[in-house]
Amino acid sequence: MKLVYSAALALFALSTAAFAEGDVEKGQKTFGKCKACHSIVTPEGEVLFKGGRTGPNLYGVIGRQVASADFRYSKDLVTVGESGLIWTEEELAAFIADPRGYLKAKGTKGKSKMTLKLKKGGPDVAAFLASLVPATEEMTEEMDAPSEEEPAAASE
Repeated sequence: MKLVYSAALALFALSTAAFAEGDVEKGQKTFGKCKACHSIVTPEGEVLFKGGRTGPNLYGVIGRQVASADFRYSKDLVTVGESGLIWTEEELAAFIADPRGYLKAKGTKGKSKMTLKLKKGGPDVAAFLASLVPATEEMTEEMDAPSEEEPAAASE
């Protein structure tokens, strides 16, 4: 059964990349503009991209609730996050293109600590960041759990 879950997870990962709006390789190159303020560091401390500390760590940002990482966000971004909004590739690309405009469209005054507007390449950067998202803990637990079809091995 683990094989079925592994195959399903692999198929999901491949289909997500195939249907993503942005280009992961272009996004990785464009991320160079972002690393003046942002780094990408895994929870284990592995530095994937060394960058500044002015902005939050962007590891696992796709799929995470807005303004939920350990960082001092603007009041307006916190308000948007408290509404339960989750960063998707589309949401993040829109934010990257115009942070103030994005926040205003969400019903706030539009105050953001992010000053860069990435007019081109936002979908690519979002696709790149999405490519770094690990399998969710729930998916991992499902893959490790014995199924009804495959009972746990009996101890002898």
